[in-house]
Amino acid sequence: MISRDFYLKNIIRKMWNGEIKVITGIRRCGKSVLLFELFYQYLLEKGVKEEQIIRIELDQRRYYKYRNPIMLCEYVESVVTANKETKFYLFIDEVQLTGKVVDQDNGGIEVTIYDMLNELKAYKNLDVYVTGSNSKGLSSDIATEFRGRASQIHVFPLSFKEFYSAAGDDEQKALDLYMLYGGLPRITALEDVKDKKEYLVNLYRELYIRDIVERHNIEREDLLNDILDFLASQISSLTNPANIAGALAGMKNEKVNPALVSNYVQYIMDSFLISQARRYDVKGKSYFKFPNKYYYTDMGLRNARLNYRQYDPGHLMENMIYNELIRRGYSVDVGVVVDRADGRNVQKEIDFVVNDADRRVYIQSAFRMDTEQKSDAEIRSLLLTKDFFKKIIIRHDIPHSYYDDTGIFHCRLLDFLLERVELF
Repeated sequence: MISRDFYLKNIIRKMWNGEIKVITGIRRCGKSVLLFELFYQYLLEKGVKEEQIIRIELDQRRYYKYRNPIMLCEYVESVVTANKETKFYLFIDEVQLTGKVVDQDNGGIEVTIYDMLNELKAYKNLDVYVTGSNSKGLSSDIATEFRGRASQIHVFPLSFKEFYSAAGDDEQKALDLYMLYGGLPRITALEDVKDKKEYLVNLYRELYIRDIVERHNIEREDLLNDILDFLASQISSLTNPANIAGALAGMKNEKVNPALVSNYVQYIMDSFLISQARRYDVKGKSYFKFPNKYYYTDMGLRNARLNYRQYDPGHLMENMIYNELIRRGYSVDVGVVVDRADGRNVQKEIDFVVNDADRRVYIQSAFRMDTEQKSDAEIRSLLLTKDFFKKIIIRHDIPHSYYDDTGIFHCRLLDFLLERVELF
Protein backbone atom coordinates (compact mmCIF):
# COMPACT_ATOMS: atom_id res chain seq x y z
CA MET A 1 0.00 0.00 0.00
CA ILE A 2 1.47 3.33 -1.10
CA SER A 3 1.08 6.13 1.42
CA ARG A 4 -0.82 9.13 0.03
CA ASP A 5 -0.16 11.35 3.04
CA PHE A 6 -0.51 14.59 1.07
CA TYR A 7 -4.16 13.83 0.31
CA LEU A 8 -4.91 12.01 3.54
CA LYS A 9 -3.87 15.05 5.56
CA ASN A 10 -6.09 17.19 3.36
CA ILE A 11 -9.09 14.98 4.07
CA ILE A 12 -8.36 14.88 7.80
CA ARG A 13 -8.13 18.66 7.88
CA LYS A 14 -11.63 18.91 6.37
CA MET A 15 -13.36 16.43 8.69
CA TRP A 16 -16.66 17.65 10.15
CA ASN A 17 -16.40 21.04 8.44
CA GLY A 18 -20.10 21.00 7.55
CA GLU A 19 -19.35 20.40 3.88
CA ILE A 20 -19.44 17.44 1.51
CA LYS A 21 -15.92 16.28 0.71
CA VAL A 22 -15.69 15.64 -3.04
CA ILE A 23 -12.67 13.59 -4.15
CA THR A 24 -12.01 13.94 -7.88
CA GLY A 25 -9.33 12.75 -10.26
CA ILE A 26 -8.61 10.69 -13.35
CA ARG A 27 -9.84 7.10 -13.32
CA ARG A 28 -7.44 4.65 -11.64
CA CYS A 29 -5.40 7.34 -9.88
CA GLY A 30 -6.18 5.96 -6.40
CA LYS A 31 -9.26 7.89 -5.21
CA SER A 32 -11.10 4.81 -3.96
CA VAL A 33 -8.03 3.46 -2.17
CA LEU A 34 -7.52 6.84 -0.54
CA LEU A 35 -11.07 6.95 0.81
CA PHE A 36 -12.03 3.31 1.37
CA GLU A 37 -8.70 2.03 2.63
CA LEU A 38 -6.35 4.78 3.81
CA PHE A 39 -8.89 7.15 5.35
CA TYR A 40 -11.01 4.21 6.53
CA GLN A 41 -8.00 2.75 8.34
CA TYR A 42 -7.23 6.15 9.85
CA LEU A 43 -10.74 6.37 11.31
CA LEU A 44 -10.52 2.87 12.78
CA GLU A 45 -7.19 3.72 14.39
CA LYS A 46 -8.83 6.80 15.94
CA GLY A 47 -11.46 4.65 17.61
CA VAL A 48 -14.30 4.93 15.09
CA LYS A 49 -16.27 1.67 14.92
CA GLU A 50 -16.84 -0.10 11.60
CA GLU A 51 -20.61 0.26 11.93
CA GLN A 52 -20.21 4.04 12.07
CA ILE A 53 -18.79 4.07 8.53
CA ILE A 54 -21.43 3.66 5.81
CA ARG A 55 -19.68 2.42 2.66
CA ILE A 56 -21.48 2.47 -0.70
CA GLU A 57 -19.51 1.48 -3.81
CA LEU A 58 -21.80 2.20 -6.74
CA ASP A 59 -19.72 0.20 -9.25
CA GLN A 60 -20.28 -2.97 -7.18
CA ARG A 61 -23.37 -5.08 -8.03
CA ARG A 62 -24.66 -5.29 -4.46
CA TYR A 63 -24.92 -1.48 -4.39
CA TYR A 64 -26.53 -0.98 -7.82
CA LYS A 65 -29.91 -0.15 -6.29
CA TYR A 66 -28.38 2.91 -4.64
CA ARG A 67 -27.64 4.41 -8.04
CA ASN A 68 -31.19 5.62 -7.52
CA PRO A 69 -30.44 8.73 -5.40
CA ILE A 70 -33.77 8.54 -3.56
CA MET A 71 -33.12 4.97 -2.42
CA LEU A 72 -29.60 5.94 -1.40
CA CYS A 73 -30.82 8.90 0.63
CA GLU A 74 -33.58 6.93 2.34
CA TYR A 75 -31.15 4.16 3.31
CA VAL A 76 -28.62 6.55 4.85
CA GLU A 77 -31.36 8.51 6.63
CA SER A 78 -32.69 5.31 8.19
CA VAL A 79 -29.27 4.65 9.71
CA VAL A 80 -28.41 8.12 11.00
CA THR A 81 -31.88 8.94 12.39
CA ALA A 82 -32.07 5.67 14.30
CA ASN A 83 -28.87 6.55 16.18
CA LYS A 84 -28.93 10.33 16.55
CA GLU A 85 -26.28 10.39 19.28
CA THR A 86 -23.75 8.50 17.14
CA LYS A 87 -21.45 10.11 14.60
CA PHE A 88 -21.51 8.50 11.15
CA TYR A 89 -19.26 8.75 8.12
CA LEU A 90 -20.72 8.22 4.65
CA PHE A 91 -18.40 7.05 1.85
CA ILE A 92 -19.88 6.92 -1.69
CA ASP A 93 -17.66 5.72 -4.52
CA GLU A 94 -18.21 6.56 -8.22
CA VAL A 95 -21.10 8.89 -7.46
CA GLN A 96 -21.38 9.94 -11.12
CA LEU A 97 -23.00 6.56 -11.83
CA THR A 98 -26.25 7.86 -10.34
CA GLY A 99 -28.88 9.46 -12.56
CA LYS A 100 -31.96 11.65 -12.36
CA VAL A 101 -35.10 10.04 -10.96
CA VAL A 102 -38.68 11.21 -10.50
CA ASP A 103 -39.74 11.78 -6.89
CA GLN A 104 -43.36 10.63 -6.99
CA ASP A 105 -43.89 11.47 -3.31
CA ASN A 106 -43.05 15.14 -3.86
CA GLY A 107 -45.04 16.26 -6.88
CA GLY A 108 -43.20 14.19 -9.50
CA ILE A 109 -40.14 16.43 -9.61
CA GLU A 110 -36.82 15.20 -10.92
CA VAL A 111 -34.09 14.85 -8.32
CA THR A 112 -30.38 14.16 -8.64
CA ILE A 113 -27.61 12.93 -6.40
CA TYR A 114 -26.83 16.58 -5.65
CA ASP A 115 -30.29 17.10 -4.19
CA MET A 116 -29.96 14.02 -2.02
CA LEU A 117 -26.48 14.84 -0.79
CA ASN A 118 -27.56 18.38 0.04
CA GLU A 119 -30.34 16.84 2.10
CA LEU A 120 -28.02 14.40 3.86
CA LYS A 121 -25.42 16.99 4.82
CA ALA A 122 -28.05 18.68 7.00
CA TYR A 123 -27.71 15.85 9.52
CA LYS A 124 -25.37 17.00 12.28
CA ASN A 125 -24.22 13.47 13.03
CA LEU A 126 -23.19 12.67 9.44
CA ASP A 127 -19.95 13.54 7.62
CA VAL A 128 -20.13 12.91 3.86
CA TYR A 129 -17.35 11.90 1.43
CA VAL A 130 -17.85 11.07 -2.26
CA THR A 131 -15.60 10.25 -5.22
CA GLY A 132 -16.11 11.18 -8.86
CA SER A 133 -13.98 10.73 -11.96
CA ASN A 134 -14.87 13.69 -14.14
CA SER A 135 -15.44 17.39 -13.68
CA LYS A 136 -18.94 17.34 -15.16
CA GLY A 137 -19.86 14.66 -12.65
CA LEU A 138 -18.42 16.30 -9.56
CA SER A 139 -16.11 19.25 -9.95
CA SER A 140 -17.19 22.23 -12.01
CA ASP A 141 -20.67 21.79 -10.56
CA ILE A 142 -19.53 21.92 -6.95
CA ALA A 143 -20.17 25.61 -6.31
CA THR A 144 -23.65 25.65 -7.84
CA GLU A 145 -25.07 22.18 -7.18
CA PHE A 146 -23.82 21.96 -3.61
CA ARG A 147 -24.74 25.60 -2.93
CA GLY A 148 -21.25 26.48 -1.79
CA ARG A 149 -21.15 23.71 0.80
CA ALA A 150 -18.59 21.30 -0.66
CA SER A 151 -14.82 20.89 -0.44
CA GLN A 152 -12.91 19.46 -3.39
CA ILE A 153 -9.88 17.24 -2.95
CA HIS A 154 -8.32 16.58 -6.35
CA VAL A 155 -6.15 13.47 -6.55
CA PHE A 156 -3.38 13.08 -9.11
CA PRO A 157 -1.51 9.93 -10.15
CA LEU A 158 1.48 9.20 -7.94
CA SER A 159 3.97 12.03 -7.64
CA PHE A 160 7.55 10.97 -8.22
CA LYS A 161 8.14 11.10 -4.47
CA GLU A 162 5.24 8.68 -3.91
CA PHE A 163 6.37 6.52 -6.84
CA TYR A 164 9.91 6.36 -5.49
CA SER A 165 8.66 5.34 -2.05
CA ALA A 166 7.24 2.23 -3.72
CA ALA A 167 9.87 1.64 -6.42
CA GLY A 168 12.95 2.30 -4.30
CA ASP A 169 16.21 1.42 -6.03
CA ASP A 170 18.42 4.06 -7.61
CA GLU A 171 16.82 7.52 -7.86
CA GLN A 172 17.79 8.05 -11.49
CA LYS A 173 16.61 4.60 -12.49
CA ALA A 174 13.28 5.24 -10.76
CA LEU A 175 12.99 8.58 -12.55
CA ASP A 176 13.60 6.93 -15.92
CA LEU A 177 10.80 4.45 -15.19
CA TYR A 178 8.50 7.23 -14.02
CA MET A 179 9.08 9.31 -17.15
CA LEU A 180 8.28 6.31 -19.32
CA TYR A 181 5.42 4.55 -17.53
CA GLY A 182 3.98 7.32 -15.36
CA GLY A 183 2.47 7.23 -11.90
CA LEU A 184 -0.80 5.31 -12.01
CA PRO A 185 -0.57 3.20 -8.82
CA ARG A 186 -1.12 -0.15 -10.56
CA ILE A 187 2.10 0.37 -12.54
CA THR A 188 4.20 -0.06 -9.40
CA ALA A 189 2.86 -3.60 -8.96
CA LEU A 190 3.63 -4.69 -12.53
CA GLU A 191 7.19 -5.86 -13.10
CA ASP A 192 7.12 -6.98 -16.72
CA VAL A 193 7.51 -4.21 -19.33
CA LYS A 194 4.88 -5.79 -21.58
CA ASP A 195 2.40 -5.85 -18.69
CA LYS A 196 2.99 -2.16 -17.97
CA LYS A 197 2.45 -1.18 -21.60
CA GLU A 198 -0.59 -3.41 -22.02
CA TYR A 199 -2.17 -1.99 -18.87
CA LEU A 200 -1.80 1.61 -20.05
CA VAL A 201 -2.97 0.90 -23.60
CA ASN A 202 -6.02 -0.99 -22.33
CA LEU A 203 -6.92 1.82 -19.94
CA TYR A 204 -7.06 4.19 -22.86
CA ARG A 205 -9.04 1.90 -25.13
CA GLU A 206 -11.43 0.34 -22.64
CA LEU A 207 -11.90 3.08 -20.06
CA TYR A 208 -10.92 6.66 -20.82
CA ILE A 209 -12.07 6.92 -24.43
CA ARG A 210 -15.22 4.92 -23.76
CA ASP A 211 -16.09 7.22 -20.84
CA ILE A 212 -15.74 10.35 -22.96
CA VAL A 213 -17.68 8.89 -25.89
CA GLU A 214 -20.57 7.69 -23.75
CA ARG A 215 -20.74 10.74 -21.48
CA HIS A 216 -20.83 13.27 -24.29
CA ASN A 217 -22.48 11.16 -27.05
CA ILE A 218 -19.42 11.60 -29.26
CA GLU A 219 -20.21 10.95 -32.93
CA ARG A 220 -16.69 11.37 -34.31
CA GLU A 221 -14.67 8.97 -32.18
CA ASP A 222 -12.00 8.96 -34.89
CA LEU A 223 -11.60 12.71 -34.48
CA LEU A 224 -11.43 12.37 -30.70
CA ASN A 225 -8.60 9.85 -31.08
CA ASP A 226 -6.78 12.12 -33.53
CA ILE A 227 -6.99 15.02 -31.07
CA LEU A 228 -5.63 12.85 -28.27
CA ASP A 229 -2.72 11.85 -30.50
CA PHE A 230 -2.05 15.45 -31.48
CA LEU A 231 -2.08 16.72 -27.89
CA ALA A 232 0.19 13.87 -26.81
CA SER A 233 2.70 14.78 -29.50
CA GLN A 234 2.52 18.50 -28.68
CA ILE A 235 2.97 18.58 -24.89
CA SER A 236 4.75 21.75 -23.76
CA SER A 237 4.15 23.34 -27.20
CA LEU A 238 1.81 26.24 -27.89
CA THR A 239 -1.35 25.42 -29.82
CA ASN A 240 -5.07 26.17 -30.07
CA PRO A 241 -8.22 24.52 -31.50
CA ALA A 242 -7.79 26.27 -34.86
CA ASN A 243 -4.24 24.95 -35.21
CA ILE A 244 -5.36 21.47 -34.21
CA ALA A 245 -8.25 21.58 -36.69
CA GLY A 246 -5.87 22.70 -39.45
CA ALA A 247 -3.40 19.92 -38.71
CA LEU A 248 -6.13 17.27 -38.63
CA ALA A 249 -7.73 18.60 -41.82
CA GLY A 250 -4.46 18.12 -43.67
CA MET A 251 -3.99 14.66 -42.24
CA LYS A 252 -7.56 13.48 -42.86
CA ASN A 253 -8.03 15.37 -46.13
CA GLU A 254 -11.34 16.81 -44.97
CA LYS A 255 -12.58 20.02 -43.40
CA VAL A 256 -12.46 19.94 -39.60
CA ASN A 257 -14.56 22.39 -37.61
CA PRO A 258 -12.43 24.27 -35.01
CA ALA A 259 -15.52 24.67 -32.78
CA LEU A 260 -15.99 20.89 -32.71
CA VAL A 261 -12.29 20.45 -31.91
CA SER A 262 -12.64 22.99 -29.08
CA ASN A 263 -15.57 21.01 -27.63
CA TYR A 264 -13.66 17.73 -27.83
CA VAL A 265 -10.60 19.28 -26.17
CA GLN A 266 -12.85 20.50 -23.35
CA TYR A 267 -14.31 17.01 -22.94
CA ILE A 268 -10.79 15.59 -22.67
CA MET A 269 -9.94 18.19 -20.04
CA ASP A 270 -13.17 17.40 -18.16
CA SER A 271 -12.03 13.77 -17.94
CA PHE A 272 -8.77 14.99 -16.34
CA LEU A 273 -6.63 13.38 -19.04
CA ILE A 274 -5.04 16.73 -19.88
CA SER A 275 -4.89 20.21 -18.37
CA GLN A 276 -4.41 23.62 -19.90
CA ALA A 277 -1.85 26.26 -18.99
CA ARG A 278 -2.70 29.79 -20.14
CA ARG A 279 -0.18 32.37 -21.33
CA TYR A 280 0.32 35.34 -19.02
CA ASP A 281 1.85 38.70 -19.92
CA VAL A 282 4.21 39.30 -17.00
CA LYS A 283 4.53 43.05 -17.57
CA GLY A 284 1.02 43.71 -18.88
CA LYS A 285 -0.51 41.58 -16.13
CA SER A 286 -3.10 40.07 -18.45
CA TYR A 287 -3.86 36.75 -20.14
CA PHE A 288 -3.67 35.95 -23.84
CA LYS A 289 -6.70 34.13 -25.23
CA PHE A 290 -4.65 31.86 -27.53
CA PRO A 291 -2.44 29.92 -27.95
CA ASN A 292 -2.07 27.87 -24.77
CA LYS A 293 -0.13 24.81 -23.67
CA TYR A 294 -1.62 21.43 -22.84
CA TYR A 295 -0.06 18.89 -20.50
CA TYR A 296 -0.91 15.23 -19.93
CA THR A 297 -1.93 14.29 -16.40
CA ASP A 298 0.18 11.14 -16.55
CA MET A 299 3.37 10.53 -18.52
CA GLY A 300 2.66 6.83 -18.97
CA LEU A 301 -0.70 7.53 -20.58
CA ARG A 302 0.90 10.10 -22.85
CA ASN A 303 3.61 7.70 -23.97
CA ALA A 304 1.13 4.85 -24.40
CA ARG A 305 -1.04 7.11 -26.54
CA LEU A 306 1.85 7.47 -28.98
CA ASN A 307 2.82 3.79 -28.67
CA TYR A 308 6.14 4.88 -27.15
CA ARG A 309 7.32 6.24 -30.50
CA GLN A 310 7.95 9.82 -29.39
CA TYR A 311 10.09 9.96 -26.26
CA ASP A 312 11.14 13.58 -25.73
CA PRO A 313 12.85 13.82 -22.33
CA GLY A 314 12.91 17.63 -22.37
CA HIS A 315 9.18 17.91 -23.03
CA LEU A 316 8.36 15.09 -20.63
CA MET A 317 10.40 16.82 -17.93
CA GLU A 318 8.50 20.08 -18.45
CA ASN A 319 5.20 18.18 -18.26
CA MET A 320 6.30 16.48 -15.02
CA ILE A 321 7.27 19.80 -13.45
CA TYR A 322 3.90 21.32 -14.38
CA ASN A 323 2.02 18.37 -12.87
CA GLU A 324 4.02 18.57 -9.66
CA LEU A 325 3.41 22.31 -9.29
CA ILE A 326 -0.33 21.86 -9.84
CA ARG A 327 -0.43 18.92 -7.45
CA ARG A 328 1.10 21.09 -4.73
CA GLY A 329 -1.79 23.51 -5.16
CA TYR A 330 -0.06 26.39 -6.92
CA SER A 331 -1.54 28.55 -9.67
CA VAL A 332 0.61 27.97 -12.76
CA ASP A 333 0.73 29.97 -16.01
CA VAL A 334 3.06 30.18 -19.00
CA GLY A 335 4.91 33.48 -18.77
CA VAL A 336 5.51 35.93 -21.62
CA VAL A 337 8.08 38.76 -21.44
CA VAL A 338 9.19 41.16 -24.17
CA ASP A 339 12.83 41.45 -25.23
CA ARG A 340 13.45 44.86 -26.80
CA ALA A 341 17.04 44.19 -27.83
CA ASP A 342 18.20 45.36 -31.27
CA GLY A 343 15.26 47.77 -31.51
CA ARG A 344 12.72 44.96 -31.93
CA ASN A 345 10.04 43.64 -29.60
CA VAL A 346 10.46 39.88 -29.37
CA GLN A 347 8.29 37.75 -27.09
CA LYS A 348 10.25 35.41 -24.84
CA GLU A 349 8.78 32.58 -22.82
CA ILE A 350 9.11 31.68 -19.18
CA ASP A 351 7.97 28.09 -18.78
CA PHE A 352 6.07 28.67 -15.54
CA VAL A 353 4.87 31.64 -13.56
CA VAL A 354 3.99 30.06 -10.21
CA ASN A 355 1.78 31.92 -7.74
CA ASP A 356 0.88 31.09 -4.17
CA ALA A 357 -1.34 33.89 -2.85
CA ASP A 358 0.92 36.98 -2.87
CA ARG A 359 4.09 34.96 -3.49
CA ARG A 360 5.54 34.27 -6.93
CA VAL A 361 8.40 32.33 -8.45
CA TYR A 362 9.52 32.04 -12.08
CA ILE A 363 10.63 28.62 -13.30
CA GLN A 364 12.43 27.45 -16.42
CA SER A 365 12.64 23.76 -17.30
CA ALA A 366 15.94 22.75 -18.90
CA PHE A 367 16.78 19.10 -19.50
CA ARG A 368 20.32 20.25 -20.20
CA MET A 369 22.18 23.53 -20.62
CA ASP A 370 25.24 22.24 -22.44
CA THR A 371 25.83 25.19 -24.75
CA GLU A 372 26.40 28.88 -24.07
CA GLN A 373 23.49 29.74 -26.38
CA LYS A 374 21.09 27.50 -24.48
CA SER A 375 22.28 28.84 -21.14
CA ASP A 376 21.94 32.47 -22.23
CA ALA A 377 18.43 31.88 -23.58
CA GLU A 378 17.14 30.32 -20.34
CA ILE A 379 18.69 32.98 -18.12
CA ARG A 380 17.78 35.99 -20.27
CA SER A 381 14.03 35.25 -20.19
CA LEU A 382 14.12 35.21 -16.39
CA LEU A 383 16.13 38.41 -16.10
CA LEU A 384 13.76 40.24 -18.46
CA THR A 385 11.10 40.22 -15.70
CA LYS A 386 13.21 42.86 -13.91
CA ASP A 387 11.57 42.20 -10.57
CA PHE A 388 12.63 40.69 -7.27
CA PHE A 389 10.67 37.44 -7.33
CA LYS A 390 12.69 34.25 -7.04
CA LYS A 391 13.93 32.76 -10.30
CA ILE A 392 14.66 29.08 -10.77
CA ILE A 393 15.99 26.85 -13.55
CA ILE A 394 15.14 23.21 -12.90
CA ARG A 395 17.80 21.07 -14.59
CA HIS A 396 18.49 17.42 -15.21
CA ASP A 397 22.18 17.84 -15.99
CA ILE A 398 23.66 19.02 -12.67
CA PRO A 399 24.84 16.93 -9.70
CA HIS A 400 23.59 19.37 -7.06
CA SER A 401 21.53 22.56 -6.71
CA TYR A 402 23.19 25.98 -6.49
CA TYR A 403 22.79 29.75 -6.97
CA ASP A 404 24.65 31.47 -9.81
CA ASP A 405 26.14 34.98 -9.86
CA THR A 406 22.87 36.53 -11.10
CA GLY A 407 20.93 35.15 -8.15
CA ILE A 408 19.16 32.49 -10.19
CA PHE A 409 18.69 29.17 -8.39
CA HIS A 410 19.75 26.17 -10.49
CA CYS A 411 17.71 23.31 -9.05
CA ARG A 412 18.49 19.67 -9.68
CA LEU A 413 15.38 17.92 -11.02
CA LEU A 414 15.51 15.14 -8.44
CA ASP A 415 15.83 17.67 -5.61
CA PHE A 416 12.66 19.37 -6.85
CA LEU A 417 10.65 16.19 -7.36
CA LEU A 418 11.70 14.72 -4.01
CA GLU A 419 10.89 18.02 -2.25
CA ARG A 420 14.41 18.60 -0.95
CA VAL A 421 14.35 22.30 -1.83
CA GLU A 422 11.98 25.17 -1.03
CA LEU A 423 10.44 26.97 -3.99
CA PHE A 424 9.58 30.15 -2.09
